[in-house]
Amino acid sequence: MWERVTIGQSGAAVSRRAGVYRKTSDVEDLVGEGERLVWLRVQGIPAAEVLECEPGLLVTAEVPGRSAAEPWPDPDRIVDSLADFTRALHALPVADCPFDRSLAVTVPEALAADPDLDDLDDERAGWTRDRLVAELLATRPADEDLVVCHGDLSVPNVLFDPETGDVTGVVDAGRLGVADRWLDLAIATRSLVDERNSQYGPDAAARYLERCGTEPDPAKTAFYRLLDEFF
Repeated sequence: MWERVTIGQSGAAVSRRAGVYRKTSDVEDLVGEGERLVWLRVQGIPAAEVLECEPGLLVTAEVPGRSAAEPWPDPDRIVDSLADFTRALHALPVADCPFDRSLAVTVPEALAADPDLDDLDDERAGWTRDRLVAELLATRPADEDLVVCHGDLSVPNVLFDPETGDVTGVVDAGRLGVADRWLDLAIATRSLVDERNSQYGPDAAARYLERCGTEPDPAKTAFYRLLDEFF
């Protein structure tokens, strides 16, 4: 019997049984997500194994390990592993990635989207769609530092070996593609300072960026977190 999974913010219906996860949706591009997971594994990046994939249905093998969102005895080790994983992902050759998530693609998608105004980040609580759109267009960066991005690199989407702390795989890769590295960095650092992940915090976010070899970029951080409101 399938057990419904209620953790997470995916728009799809997710259920699991005996080491298998099933995702169904009439809206999300699950074929595209399956293709991205397969591509990641071919590149040597740990990701969920696709067992079945067709329009409206994605079945994957359970990724071993525990989510970064769970309590860990050594949170710094998890932050370091997350940063090392990010660097490995961002080091993949852009020319080999067939998926485009640059602003030329994502901004038009955002302008056509209907964001959930009841689920905005605290700093944008109460904003209208028009205000979100105006801010998005006004703060769009003039340049993009393009790498291969996961696209939704929040801590629940990365799993780790309980013994070693190494990354065992990622899930929810439907937005993977070539984009500015700050698409991942902005979402990862937001997740690390989220009060729901209280084992981390601002120091963990700073540690993550330092290990990624990246200086803070407040403008791109704000923009890519704003862009995420539309997806």
